[in-house]
Amino acid sequence: MIQLSLWNSLLDFLFPPHCPLCHAYVEERGSWCPSCLQRGGGPHRLLLPAAGQRRIRFAWALGGYRGYLRSLVHDLKYRRKKSILPYIDTYLRHVRENHLFLLPADLDVAVPVPLHAARERERGFNQVEAIFARALSVRQLPLERLLQRQAVTQPLYRLTPGERRHVVQHAFSAAPGAAIAGRHILLLDDILTTGTTATACAEVLMAAGASSVDVLVFASDYGE
Repeated sequence: MIQLSLWNSLLDFLFPPHCPLCHAYVEERGSWCPSCLQRGGGPHRLLLPAAGQRRIRFAWALGGYRGYLRSLVHDLKYRRKKSILPYIDTYLRHVRENHLFLLPADLDVAVPVPLHAARERERGFNQVEAIFARALSVRQLPLERLLQRQAVTQPLYRLTPGERRHVVQHAFSAAPGAAIAGRHILLLDDILTTGTTATACAEVLMAAGASSVDVLVFASDYGE
């Protein structure tokens, strides 16, 4: 324990901790400056397109994407910087402890939007699970891989809404032996841009007998 404390002190000396948004120095690693923590955008309800509304009961984002939480998502997702996770945990704890967002009480299980196995091997982890793992353990909501991705798809942000729908139309399926029927499911993703991926996943879950599907994403500007 003493060695770990000394190591952390050395890290703080060599690489002083800073706020993930404005980069001002902060007291400890994982902390934000107070003003930036308020700038995260805060939780907000997402009003999805008609196709999504038919399959998804409620959808929320925990903060804004552009100019707020985008850098955190990109550092984790594209640069594979797990060192950013303490900052994400701090933001989620801020949301929870200030009662800015409460999950429905009837949820049975949380389900991450899956990566294709090849892409997960390349990245080394599923960033959605990494983002929400600690918060779900506090909530005591189990995280289960009930979906699988059947094909490697090109990055959706480069595509038009119509192209996105075509790409994800058959991209997902229920995982073998997945216990879906009769359960209230919370579908998790890192970001939501058009709702195409969430809708496709919800369609698979509802077809497999889910009682309801809610969606929670870390960041989104949808509808703003």
